[in-house]
Amino acid sequence: MPGAASSTAEKVVTDFSDNSLLPELFGKHDSNLALIEKRLGVTVSSRGNKVSIAGPSVSAGAAKSVLQSLYSRLERGQTVESGDVEGAIRLAESAQPGGSGDDAAQQAVIRTRKRLITPRSAKQSEYVQRIRESEIVFGVGPAGTGKTYLSVAVAVEMLLQGRVDRLILSRPAVEAGERIGFLPGDLRDKIDPYLRPLYDALHDMLPGDQVAKALESGDIEVAPLAFMRGRTLANSFIILDEAQNTTPMQMKMFLTRIGENSRMVIAGDPSQIDLPLGSKSGLRDALDILTDVPEVGVVHFGEADVVRHHLVTRIVQAYNENDRQRQVAQMARKTAQNGEDGG
Repeated sequence: MPGAASSTAEKVVTDFSDNSLLPELFGKHDSNLALIEKRLGVTVSSRGNKVSIAGPSVSAGAAKSVLQSLYSRLERGQTVESGDVEGAIRLAESAQPGGSGDDAAQQAVIRTRKRLITPRSAKQSEYVQRIRESEIVFGVGPAGTGKTYLSVAVAVEMLLQGRVDRLILSRPAVEAGERIGFLPGDLRDKIDPYLRPLYDALHDMLPGDQVAKALESGDIEVAPLAFMRGRTLANSFIILDEAQNTTPMQMKMFLTRIGENSRMVIAGDPSQIDLPLGSKSGLRDALDILTDVPEVGVVHFGEADVVRHHLVTRIVQAYNENDRQRQVAQMARKTAQNGEDGG
């Protein structure tokens, strides 16, 4: 058996010119190398500025691509965190023969005042490119896939470049019908908790004083969905978050707000609908109705695109599997019932 293993194994050696970057490349206690070994099934060892990778040919090549991608990040002055390692691995695994997932990611790099943001999966790269090319884009999929974060990042980039005059971020203020009257405080106090994820994304990309100044001047507006009615939004980048919690009427209202030289992104997860039981989601309704409109882009994210903590991926997979099993059980019960009724 050792002979069979060695016939499929390969050893790849790569070196890096700047030794000062290697501690961050390898991670604390070589944690980044350990993650690459675990995810790709290879063995990684280092001596000086050389790294040796042993394992199946495809996996060894992918590991080399991951290390080179992360090293390039460090050369550009970017940091390398565990999420970046996960993203580089995901891109290397999705790269087609003769192509490079990392090249696609670099083309989709988003530049904001506080950081450069690089997509961590092929689907994220596609999403960023689609937002840049299309006037209306739907980002659909589970939590943790970067739907809202990346759309805010592209919006901030376009605002800084002067391609739009203002940025408008919106979401249903309260998931089931926007009933905010019972909350304490004035209107701002009532709606801010529901819009906090959008504020967090902004502060991750712009200095706090610039966010405050832009909010005060109106260059950036964060508002509940109900405030969109009756407006025509020109020269704007408009984002609707948590779109699965809109009604069909609300979604139609929102989509028809788009004006000249504007861009619109609608992000949501159809598996997390918090509307009253029996209510149809405006997101699902829009996807059904607009499926044949070529100017409307739709990017579907899946379990494999989750880029948060690795446990988020496991949690999403477990819930999806539970849903599948429940649907199979329901179909089996209906089939059995139909058989009894027929008998």
